[in-house]
Amino acid sequence: MRETTEAIVGAATGALASPRSLLLGRYDEGGRLRYAGRTTTLTQEASRTLAGLLSPAQPGHP
Repeated sequence: MRETTEAIVGAATGALASPRSLLLGRYDEGGRLRYAGRTTTLTQEASRTLAGLLSPAQPGHP
């Protein structure tokens, strides 16, 4: 049996131009983003695809 849930990409390891893995979070009952886990190492293809979608954190980013 497999269980799934939604998560927010909160950060990436490695350079934004070639991320190695993604750090994931979920909002708690108080509305705070909490660390939930990370992906496995991304394939080169996934890294290239995600590089175009990621941007540096803005002020106020948790």
